[in-house]
Amino acid sequence: MSNRTRSTAPRRRSRTRQITPRTHWLLLSVLAVTLATALVLQGYTHHMFGITSDSVTGARGSTDMVPSQVMRGGPVIANAATTAHTAQVKPRTIALTFDDGPDPVWTPRILDVLRRNHVHATFFIVGTQAVAHPELVRRIVAEGHQIGIHTFTHPDLARLAPWQRSLELRETQLAVAGAAGVTTALLRPPYSSRNNALDNTDWSVLQQADGAGYVTVLATQDADDWQRPGVKRILTQATPHGRTGQIVLMHDAGGDRSQTVAALNILLPRLKAQGYTLATVSDAVGMAAPVHPAGFADHLQGLALVTVLQGGDWVVRLLGLLMYAAGAISVLRAVVVLIAARRHRRLRRPRRGRPWGPPVTEPVSIIVPAYNESAGIEAAVRSLLASNHPVEIIVVDDGSTDGTAELVQSLHLPVRVIRQHNAGKPAALNTGLAAASCDLVVMVDGDTVFEPDTVAMIVQPFTDPRVGAVSGNAKVVNRGGLLGRWQHIEYVVGFNLDRRLFDLAECMPTVPGAVGAFRRRALLDLGGVSDDTLAEDTDLTMALCRNGWRVVYEEKAKAWTEAPASLDALWRQRYRWCYGTLQAMWKHRGALAQRGPAGKLGRRGLVYLLLFQVLLPLLAPAVDIFALYGLIFLDPVRIIGLWLAFLLLQLMMGLYAFRLDAERPGPLWSLPLQQFVYRQLMYLVVIQSVFTAVSGSRLRWQRMERYGSLQAPTGTEAATALNERTSPEPDFRPQAAHGAFQHPAPYDGHPQSTPHNGFRQPASQETSQLY
Repeated sequence: MSNRTRSTAPRRRSRTRQITPRTHWLLLSVLAVTLATALVLQGYTHHMFGITSDSVTGARGSTDMVPSQVMRGGPVIANAATTAHTAQVKPRTIALTFDDGPDPVWTPRILDVLRRNHVHATFFIVGTQAVAHPELVRRIVAEGHQIGIHTFTHPDLARLAPWQRSLELRETQLAVAGAAGVTTALLRPPYSSRNNALDNTDWSVLQQADGAGYVTVLATQDADDWQRPGVKRILTQATPHGRTGQIVLMHDAGGDRSQTVAALNILLPRLKAQGYTLATVSDAVGMAAPVHPAGFADHLQGLALVTVLQGGDWVVRLLGLLMYAAGAISVLRAVVVLIAARRHRRLRRPRRGRPWGPPVTEPVSIIVPAYNESAGIEAAVRSLLASNHPVEIIVVDDGSTDGTAELVQSLHLPVRVIRQHNAGKPAALNTGLAAASCDLVVMVDGDTVFEPDTVAMIVQPFTDPRVGAVSGNAKVVNRGGLLGRWQHIEYVVGFNLDRRLFDLAECMPTVPGAVGAFRRRALLDLGGVSDDTLAEDTDLTMALCRNGWRVVYEEKAKAWTEAPASLDALWRQRYRWCYGTLQAMWKHRGALAQRGPAGKLGRRGLVYLLLFQVLLPLLAPAVDIFALYGLIFLDPVRIIGLWLAFLLLQLMMGLYAFRLDAERPGPLWSLPLQQFVYRQLMYLVVIQSVFTAVSGSRLRWQRMERYGSLQAPTGTEAATALNERTSPEPDFRPQAAHGAFQHPAPYDGHPQSTPHNGFRQPASQETSQLY
């Protein structure tokens, strides 16, 4: 229920300072966009392409645009966009080149072999590998080897759009600049081989690369080590014949390169013994040095690129771990909750019709705090009068402006109406508590109706002297439409299953305001209902637990309440609930270090709430973003399978929970849609609440809409008619069915009885509070 004052009386600054945080949504949006961008970049760089076999290229196309001097020329091609020319390798000179690295296992071993034999080679670097292992790029440069680029993600450039080619080349250059502080003019396109294998599309790639300042380096001899044919075969393929100089293609990454390492240990001494010179590409063809120190801007951008992509790798790993952890915890929670629900059902199974022991028949005071509840107050009051248990009904009108009190009085029912200036729900409850004459008190919202046996059911646990409060079973009455169905599912599957678990674990954190029963003396010992938080019901329940009282759940005590019928109203309600729960958790954090019932609340209840109602919802959006990442870049079948498994688990929980509550399972058809819409809204509510709490803001009281969907249960009309015949005046007289219970005299105005000394009664000019 909600309440918002319309009084013009001055408000105390300490209670009315309201800050509505907005910047955090901008921050969250920036973080979400940044995370999504990082994942897209990481997905592109790691999963769109990749190092694969050199045999994956398609059939060769037309070659009429490739200059004949290039087709018959040397392996180093310059000025492809203008007057193309090539360079041949010097006689008896070998330029060893290694593609696809650096690799953390094989590149260091190859570098060790080269160092032992005093040989310098040329390494064509893949950008993603350079980002992942920048220390190896630095070692290659430091040991005098030459750097070339081999694109960023190892795609077939001939199959990419021009803008993608430019991106691949530029990002690789930045990766090298960021990793080693140098830039290079050497390029070897992935899946390239000899000059005579070039076709028109390949030539367009070389022309575009020339426009960007690159010299293309092809190969004249392929060691075929990518096939892992054996050391002997690699030696045969890599050994030149005659005096012609060669550019030999080998690989230092892309798979197991142990054969390459073993072959090099034999090949290098053999080539030297045969009189061959081993040199870098530029030295082998006599070209100017292609590697230069990177400019400040390129080095800075390169460092940024390396940092971002390495951060993206960590984010993906973290999100993957979080997704699996969240899944595992969710499965564990589902198993524990279902086991607890089954055990709870067995424990509550009637023993000779009395699960709690001797029946409780003593009368009960029912307190109905009301602020602008004219839409549903009549149905609520009539349902309470229809109770098959002796009751005293006290309606506390908290300064309503819609005639709530007048409406109740006009019904001429045996109901006591107390009016007070608008002071909020806790104050109204304290007023009713002070006026109550029974040892047992039931608190019910003005937008809720009881079934005839609800009161009788909810007070039965009080036969146990350790029980200080009882939570009833709140149900959604307005279930029409998707939003109503989703809330109905949440009440049955979420709230009620959790309450069964909390009951068994003796750590019940909340007795809902819609239907709860209390020992009056337990509330008096606490000083009444506190207004320290927006969730006065949660605050009160936790305080009772910390004071040594046991709080239990009675599923047979059913109450029907109006749920928000619009997303805006639902947001405001859940925002208040979540924020108030955070306040109560912080207020009672000392229970974590206490013993006895308080310790059970702290180490069981508070930890459960923190884990499943705060931390997991905070992480859930990131996990959802990662799920989308998996659908696009990873294995969509696997991701969809995991989601369907999770949905099946939710459905199983739903079916069991609906069975326990004797509900028809029809609404569960909307469960998949709930996961896509409703769940996301609840996550945002938690995020908003946490930011509000962290920022130190105090959430203002808000007004909830009333829809008039409540109806008194069958049989109430007969009881009301009987009362109207016997009580023409608005005097309070008991119904015949309620026995000889004596009620106070009728009252209209401020309460005559003096509140308990410990009650915290706000002054009438204070800001109103939410119902």
